[in-house]
Amino acid sequence: MARARSEWRCSQCGHVTPKWLGRCPACGEYGTFAEADPVEEERSRGAAPRTPIALSDVRVDPATRITTGIGELDCVLGGGIVRGSVILLAGEPGIGKSTLLLQAASRLASSGRRVLYVCGEESAEQVRLRAERLGADGRVLLLPDSDVRVVIATAESEGVDVLVVDSVQTLSDPETPGLAGSVGQVRACAQALVGLAKSVGVAVVMVGHVTKEGTVAGPRVLEHVVDTVLSFEGDRDHAHRVVRATKNRFGSVSEVGVFEMTSTGLEPISDPSGLTLCQRAHDAPGTCVFPTVEGTRPMLVEVQALVTRTWLPAPRRHAVGVDIGRVHQMLAVLEGRAGVRFGEHDVYVSVVGGVRVSDPAVDLPLALALVSAREDTALPAWSAAFGEVGLTGEIRGVPHGGVRAAECARVGVKVLLAPDGKGPLAAEGIEVARVSSVRSALVSAGLFRDR
Repeated sequence: MARARSEWRCSQCGHVTPKWLGRCPACGEYGTFAEADPVEEERSRGAAPRTPIALSDVRVDPATRITTGIGELDCVLGGGIVRGSVILLAGEPGIGKSTLLLQAASRLASSGRRVLYVCGEESAEQVRLRAERLGADGRVLLLPDSDVRVVIATAESEGVDVLVVDSVQTLSDPETPGLAGSVGQVRACAQALVGLAKSVGVAVVMVGHVTKEGTVAGPRVLEHVVDTVLSFEGDRDHAHRVVRATKNRFGSVSEVGVFEMTSTGLEPISDPSGLTLCQRAHDAPGTCVFPTVEGTRPMLVEVQALVTRTWLPAPRRHAVGVDIGRVHQMLAVLEGRAGVRFGEHDVYVSVVGGVRVSDPAVDLPLALALVSAREDTALPAWSAAFGEVGLTGEIRGVPHGGVRAAECARVGVKVLLAPDGKGPLAAEGIEVARVSSVRSALVSAGLFRDR
């Protein structure tokens, strides 16, 4: 009898080939092919059917959350860790993922929870030294092992409430071919941990590596099978760190948590606006305060620009903390709709403090900072701006205008440039100037000159 031939299936797009390929010809991804046995698939197709359950008959218990004791982390998670959920924390090497999770494990252990910390990347002695520096609780259970079956058996026998795995790329399943960290191993270990969480009710928190492009390393199925994906961001040269949720089945994906890296670990920042503006020079050209909103939290950041003459045939354009494509678009709008020329100048843009801004309302403060630097004229003292700028030069309204104005008033902003539209922006002690175009915004800020 002829032996059944196996197939290789891409985990990204499902493309099937008779042999393994390094790169998928359909989607172009590398290292995504895993072997699929057609005999097993045919056997699963012939399984006996089960009686489905009506949606109205499903009994749902209120989701019990476990608070970590770290307010910023609980805010991002939607109020805490849900029992039986699986959380993936991804970030660049050295950003502070292990530090944050060890602090969270310590707080959970001190509150009476049983926490098992699996250290696959470090020895027990190394974790102990970091725990002493952080002042961690000694009741955290430590397991220096990389066998996923041993990890699951230990978690079940110890009756733990929370399982922390650092990291999922170091685990391996002896029954799955390949080295630890390979596509097949990561998929198998992740599915085994998900099965543990759903069957026993243990909350699992996994650390994941990222690629050089900033995406989660490993197969895409890793992000699909977990309940929550947290992204740990920040510049290692700055003390600020930001945790944001890119997927959350039990809460919002708009909330962020702000931390400061200190010698004793990560400290939550309850007032990030005051921290980012504490060293701001009010009379310097090329700076503009921007009230951004991350989730439900307003935060004031400083957008800086530097414009210098160049004799190079292709002027430099560099941006930190904001998309370079948005900078190019603002330069084109300012030149085409307001007559401000940047063709013979190098342009550098930065959001101070290592904060990365993706809010479209950054268009107006970015434009004001660029023209302020180009004209070497400072904006009015204690002023701020927000608004999205279109390609025709119009300024469009953005959500949470009242929240932005209230945060500006709390910090001490006196003048606020906002989009012209409906909705009150009244705030005590602040003057709101409504602008409808880039040209009118430059006039209100005292930066426009006839050309």
